[in-house]
Amino acid sequence: MKLVSFHRDGKATYGLVKAIGVIDLGQRYGTRWPTLRDILAADGLAQVERETQDATPDLPWDGLTLAPVIPNPDKIICIGLNYRDHVAETGRTETEKPALFARFAGSQVGHRQPLVKPAVSDEFDYEGELAVVIGKGGRHVSAVDALAHVAGYACYNDGSVRDWQRHTSQFLAGKTFAGTGAFGPWLVTADEIPDPSRLTLETRLNGQVVQHTTTDLMITAIPEQIAYISTVLPLLPGDVIVSGTPGGVGVKRKPQLFMRAGDVVEVEISQIGILRNPVVAEA
Repeated sequence: MKLVSFHRDGKATYGLVKAIGVIDLGQRYGTRWPTLRDILAADGLAQVERETQDATPDLPWDGLTLAPVIPNPDKIICIGLNYRDHVAETGRTETEKPALFARFAGSQVGHRQPLVKPAVSDEFDYEGELAVVIGKGGRHVSAVDALAHVAGYACYNDGSVRDWQRHTSQFLAGKTFAGTGAFGPWLVTADEIPDPSRLTLETRLNGQVVQHTTTDLMITAIPEQIAYISTVLPLLPGDVIVSGTPGGVGVKRKPQLFMRAGDVVEVEISQIGILRNPVVAEA
C-alpha cells in the first residue's frame, strides 16, 4: 500500500493512493484514527487494506496539497555519516557506532511543496536519504527482530544549511531550519519492501544526478539502526529514522553546488518513487 498525508478543505487528513487517485481515509476513519500515525499505533493497516479493496478513489492525485508522510511524529532521528563515500568526502573518520542527531517535525514539507532556502545562508545543501517509519513500537529491539517493527519506507531530503551546521560541533542548527526537509511522496508499506538493503537511491538537482548509491552500502544497516536507537529510548509508532546520505553532497563538490530559488530537487528510491520539490527563497 501507498499512504499519504495531505490537506483537504483546509484540514489535515490522510489517504490511500490507488492508481491516480486517493481514498480519503481521514473521512472514513477519522473519528477513530485521526491521523496516519494513529492507524499505525492501532495496527490498523490490514483492516484498511481489507475494507478499501474495492473502493473508488475520492480525489485525484494531481492537485493534492501533500504534507510530510507523518506530519506529527514523536521523534525524527537522523543518522549521520552512514556511507563510506560520504565519510571520505567530509574528511572524517568512520565511527564504530552510528552518529545520531534530531530533526523537528515543523522543519518538514511534503512532496511537491517548496523547500525554503533560508535568508541567512547561501549554503543550502541536498541530502537524499531513505526514511524508515516505525509501525510497532518497542525498547531494546534486537537487530534480528527489527524489520518487524517497520511500517514502511519513504524518500527524504535532509536539506542542510551548511554554514549554520558548522557553527559548533553539534549538527542541529543547520539541520532543522523551517521548510528545509522534505518527506514523501508517500509511505510504501513494508510488505512491498521486504529487504530495505536492496534499494537504489538517486538525488537529482535540476535533472543532474548528484548522488547515486545502493542501500546495501550503508555502514550501519537499518536493523542495527533500529536496535541502537531503541536502546536509547523507546520507539513509538510513527517515529521516523532518516538513515543517512551517500557521497556527492554539494558542499564537498568543486565548485560547490547548493540549492537556489528556482531549482527543482528530486530524491528517487527504487520500489518507492520520486520525492520532488521546488526551491524558493525565504520571504
